[in-house]
Amino acid sequence: MAENAVQVAVDDFIATVTLDRPPVNAVDRATLIEIRDAFSSLNDRRDVRVAIFTAAGTRAFMGGADLDKIGDRDDSAATEVTDSGQVARDALWSVLDCAVPVIGAINGPAIGAGLAFAALCDILIAAEHATFGALEINAGLLGASSQLSLMVPRHKAREMFFLGEKVPAAELHRLGAIRSVVPAEELLPAARAVAAQLAEKSPIALRLAKESMNRAEFLPLKEAYRTEQDYTNRLLTFEDSAEARAAFLEKRAPQWRWR
Repeated sequence: MAENAVQVAVDDFIATVTLDRPPVNAVDRATLIEIRDAFSSLNDRRDVRVAIFTAAGTRAFMGGADLDKIGDRDDSAATEVTDSGQVARDALWSVLDCAVPVIGAINGPAIGAGLAFAALCDILIAAEHATFGALEINAGLLGASSQLSLMVPRHKAREMFFLGEKVPAAELHRLGAIRSVVPAEELLPAARAVAAQLAEKSPIALRLAKESMNRAEFLPLKEAYRTEQDYTNRLLTFEDSAEARAAFLEKRAPQWRWR
């Protein structure tokens, strides 16, 4: 295991965020802070257009919360005394609110917190042996049903939440939550192939598209569409927007200038 539980590597405009906390990549307070800081660090980087979130090995993507560390907190921080769940929320929202699209490369079971983090990625690709489960009810806890409901229909979410059973990646692919299911050795190449497609697009457009979808997703229809129109009008003020249309009409590769 590396000194830090989370590593970030960037190349070809793709950031790969890797969780490495053996044996099953279960998360504790310190790891959640590392995840939060890793994704937050990507927001101001012009050399990052898309991120991949994965984990080391094939045993698990994230085996939920480290049960031995449940309840750990920093009592010197007033907010952790009054709101012990803030660290977990901040880590989750760092993925949801990451300025660039996040591809979840799910290399094994995504359990509990792992399911919640996977649900907040923008695109999911999973290894064939990956499973997904809200198993907290089996350990006297309650999981993140709100995130689970982003992935699957209402009754499937309730079935998974109440029964505390694992669901194979193939079933979530059938339900539309996962883009593709591949052999374990093909997972990262498959994720990077999708990431490379995204990285070819305007970095300004990608960031505004992510922000627009996040803001519009839970709004009433009319408010949501008005929000999307506002973001389209913002995008039209950038030179890169005109460059995208010119490149399309001239059948050439666009040259993005970040302006």
